[in-house]
Amino acid sequence: MAIKLLIFLTFAGIILSLGSALHYLLNDRSRSPRTVKALTTRISLSLALFFFLLFAASQGWIKPHGIQAGFLAGQKKGAG
Repeated sequence: MAIKLLIFLTFAGIILSLGSALHYLLNDRSRSPRTVKALTTRISLSLALFFFLLFAASQGWIKPHGIQAGFLAGQKKGAG
């Protein structure tokens, strides 16, 4: 449960950083570097989340799963 909470909070931080960058881009007339800082924060959080997910999967803390091939083709799992 703690892993899911950490992932959710990081994802929320990414979304908030993206929103703040948009706000600074549209409303900041002083040419301050706040937009660049917000986008840098978003990229850093995204990379940290990506590498954390890879690490958590390698440690067995999370179990990655993919979409079944039959599901994509519109078939049942046993048919084929």
